[in-house]
Amino acid sequence: MPLDTFLALVLFAFTTSITPGPNNMMLFASGVNFGFRRTIPHMLGIGAGFLSLLLAVGLGLGAVLHTMPLVYLTLKFAGGVYLVWIAWKIATSRSLSEKESGARPMSFAAAAAFQWVNPKAWVMAVTAMATYTIPQLYLVSVLIVGGAFAAVNVPSVSTWAGFGSALRDWLSHPVRLKWFNITMALLLVLSLWPMLK
Repeated sequence: MPLDTFLALVLFAFTTSITPGPNNMMLFASGVNFGFRRTIPHMLGIGAGFLSLLLAVGLGLGAVLHTMPLVYLTLKFAGGVYLVWIAWKIATSRSLSEKESGARPMSFAAAAAFQWVNPKAWVMAVTAMATYTIPQLYLVSVLIVGGAFAAVNVPSVSTWAGFGSALRDWLSHPVRLKWFNITMALLLVLSLWPMLK
């Protein structure tokens, strides 16, 4: 892969990973509600789940779904419904969770599985594979695209959990936390709009 193409790929991976979307809204809220350390499995799950989706799309799943639009539409709908449920859970949360409480951050497995129904993740994966793979070196370029995202994704998304964690003390006031969680839930739902068109 030419150096200029690789640099463009890294920039694409960085900008799509760090900009607002369902994953980053959930990580921000998790950082506030559970702290950075307890959100680490969620961050790692996003990285692993997205890498598995990206490689699957590059190795043929994207082409299969292109020929089966009903399956793709079903995935988008399922992702939207799941995000609305998560938004409801965030909006109705009223206290910062400590280890003893029943509330828990999203697990590694749940975060990884969520990538397969996350509309933004699908758009990112299909766009990356369509734009940055080279037909003459297809398998190698699929692995390069996967490697670039693997290197950039987790550090990018972790900044959102870090920002949330930094606001944890300020948001320990119940009224501020209530309005923060409602706002984050609304932003999470709004993040679906461009991807569900």
